[in-house]
This record gives sequence, C-alpha cells and structure tokens, in this order.
Amino acid sequence: MIKFLDLEKINNRFRDEIDLRIKTILDKGWYLQGEENESFTKNFAQYCGTKHCIGVANGLDALNLIIKAFGFGDGDEIIVPANTYIATILAISQNGCTPILVEPDINTYNINPDLIEEKITEKTKAIMVVHLYGQAVQMEKIWELAKKYDLKVIEDSAQAHGTVYNGKRAGNLSDASAFSFYPGKNLGCLGDGGAVTTNDDNLAAKIKAIANYGSDRKYHHIYKGVNSRLDEIQAAVLDVKLKYLDQDNEKRRKIAKYYRENIKNENIILPATYNETSHVWHVFVVRTNERDRFQRYLQNNDIQTIIHYPTPPHKQGAYSEWNDLSLPITEEIHKTIISIPISPVMTEKEIQRIMEVINEYV
Repeated sequence: MIKFLDLEKINNRFRDEIDLRIKTILDKGWYLQGEENESFTKNFAQYCGTKHCIGVANGLDALNLIIKAFGFGDGDEIIVPANTYIATILAISQNGCTPILVEPDINTYNINPDLIEEKITEKTKAIMVVHLYGQAVQMEKIWELAKKYDLKVIEDSAQAHGTVYNGKRAGNLSDASAFSFYPGKNLGCLGDGGAVTTNDDNLAAKIKAIANYGSDRKYHHIYKGVNSRLDEIQAAVLDVKLKYLDQDNEKRRKIAKYYRENIKNENIILPATYNETSHVWHVFVVRTNERDRFQRYLQNNDIQTIIHYPTPPHKQGAYSEWNDLSLPITEEIHKTIISIPISPVMTEKEIQRIMEVINEYV
C-alpha cells in the first residue's frame, strides 16, 4: 500500500536531532515558556519575515486569538472563503462574530477576490483569507479592498508553511497570520501546536498575554485570557524540522510537477497554479465525477487517498442555519475533490506507480 502520508518515515529522518533536543528538555526540567519556545518562535518569525511569532496550542487557537486581540465581537462581520476547513469559520463564530461566506475560484480553490466587495457592509471588520492546500491567495485585490474600507486582513496559513507570494512568505501577507503545526502539515510537530505571526508590536504583546491567562507578567492579569501555549517539546521538534522545510517543499513541488505533466486522463481534473513558488502542495487535490468509484479504484490498486473535505461548512450540522444556503461552486468542489499521495519521502517508483494507475482509470 502506498500511504497517503507516511508520518513515521517523515519524522524518522530527524530522529537523532529530535531525541537530543528532547533529552536536553528532560535534563533541564523546563517544559513551558522556555528556551526551546524562544528559539523556535524567533527562527520561525525570521523565516516568515515577520517581527513577531507567538507559539500557541493549535491552529484554531491562533485564529481565535487574532480575532480576540483585534477586539472583534458581537455584530462584527468577517469575510471568509466558503471553501475551507471548518476551523477557519469556527474561530469567527466562537468570538461572537458573523462569518460572511464568499465563493472560491473553481481553478485555485481559494477565495475569489472579485466576489468580496459586494459582501462588504458597515459591519465588516476583516477579510480572512485561507491559503488552501498550500497555494497563496492572490492578494493584491485583498489589500486594495482592506485599504479602501479600512479592514484588517487575517491569513489562515495552516496549510501554507513556506509559500512565497510576490517575494514574501505566507504569514507576512497580512496584519496577522495563524499557523497550525498538526503532524500532517508541511511543518508538523508530534502533537498539536500553532503560532501567530505579525509585524504589529502591540498586537503581538496582546496575543502573547491573552494566550497566557491574560497575563503580561506572573500573577498579573490584564485581559480575560485563555491557556494556549506551545510546549517545549513541540517547539523543539518544530525547530529541528524548520531547517529542512524549504528542501521538503521543493520535493513536493517536483512531485506535483511530475503529476501535472504526466497524468493524462480526461476523467481527472488536475489542480491549477499561477506561480510555482506560490504553492507548497500541502495536498495534491484532483477533481473527478464519480469520486467514490475513483477512490475505490485507487484503494484496490493499493493507493491510499483522503478527501479534503467531503462536506463544506455551510452544509454541516454545526451551522444548520446555513444548510439551505446555495453555494454551487463550493458544493461542486467538495463533491468532486480527492487528494492523492504527495510527500517528501515518496520514492520515484511510488510516484510513477500512482501516475500509471490514474492514467489507466476509465
């Protein structure tokens, strides 16, 4: 079986370095808010090109903290792509804000910038973009609208570690960006983890305090905060793996290029990209009618696949108030997409086998 993502094989490449860092943590006996966290957040901020990085517990918390720190709440609207993982939208509603769903571009799967302005009202506070599947949103129109209507721009960069757009990395294309380090991400830890990046000094200080029980110093609480901290072990793992992220992303790009040049099947729609550096191929998503039949076919040929994601947020039970909403492009995408294996540890034989099997599908 060709695994969709072989996490054991991915992480074993760094086993000796990770073991050494964890041993150091155990020897020191310091597990939170220590030197490992300081090292990783400094290095990741430098990598993204931002002044600040705050380590938090997970990607959802990162989004939540950004919205909370901006002071958005009841009655405020935040524009968000309809085609996204539900966490993006949960962060908005959990802060009492109203998510305003915008259809994606059918080719890139990212929010369609041309459909945003008509959704802006006097209640709109921010545009939240999602660099879905690892491809950067085309940001010029977003920046233009933010300036015109005095809106904040928030990035959900959970799938876009290392993506470069117009010379800047994801995480440095907005007022603040949220990252997830879930194990399956391009930069993943060994559990849950997340971060916020920003160039705003005041926002960074506020997020750091809110994430630590609202405390700016021990036993002194200036906000009604939460507990959301990146622990030392996860920070150490991420610091080790960060050194290899660009190399791993380049391997993903080569696999994606091979797929796009060699998969030739009229039943399969391949993903589009407008610039090679703007995509880090967190997942390689194709579209096909009769998706279930195609997935069974691949399974029968020992190729594991995943669907990202089978049901759009507006059709989920959690948002039953939206269930009658019609978003045809989003619904078409979620009905036809399927992700095939792509990772930096795949062999040439596996890549070629996947291509050949797909080309034989009828």
